[in-house]
Amino acid sequence: MQNSAETTRLFLSTLTEEDYVFMALLVNSEGWIKFIGDRKVHSKAEAVAYIGKILNTKNLYYWVVRIKEENTPIGIISFLKREYLEFFDIGFAFLPEFQGNGYACEATKEILSIVCSANACDPVLATTIPGNVNSIKLLNKLGFHFQKKLEIANQTLHIYSNS
Repeated sequence: MQNSAETTRLFLSTLTEEDYVFMALLVNSEGWIKFIGDRKVHSKAEAVAYIGKILNTKNLYYWVVRIKEENTPIGIISFLKREYLEFFDIGFAFLPEFQGNGYACEATKEILSIVCSANACDPVLATTIPGNVNSIKLLNKLGFHFQKKLEIANQTLHIYSNS
């Protein structure tokens, strides 16, 4: 998978252990905890271990999204193969102060173009909980449509597809 990419406003690069301060902020943001879950990452060691787990998991890719001008990390795009899904799943999470500026759409489009090239345009899925209205709006804007409901670990998930 491609290690880096750029758009007009953004630079995307694969997650590294040096991103531990940013990841600790992101995984402890209100939106992450509410819609993704508490990862219990509260120290440098826990953040580095969390990133290490990501980096050592097969079929799991994370890109850190940075604003080009300041090189400020603002969010992540993930691409992973979940056990309960037939195809890869794309995800995104951004710090609250950078939401609503089109960054998630811009970055996700770029990653979709990369993975489409690498995977011969297999369908890409996206998973969210029903109450995550902003993610659902973005998925619709990106051309995804609701496919089905799944119950995983006593939680209702909505699965979207781009095909």
